[in-house]
Amino acid sequence: MTDNDTGKKPPTDGIMLTEEQRKRRRARSVAIALVLAALCVLFYIVTIVKLGPGVLVRPL
Repeated sequence: MTDNDTGKKPPTDGIMLTEEQRKRRRARSVAIALVLAALCVLFYIVTIVKLGPGVLVRPL
């Protein structure tokens, strides 16, 4: 059910966010992404530290 040949659906009468709400949602999403990336880096560093320096000195 499209309104024209572009394949896009017609707009529905759903929730319309204000510009301020969109900005806050975007900022919250960016903050969550940064925290998730920081946790990944932290887990990686902790894993390398727990394995010790000997993990890099191994025969190939």
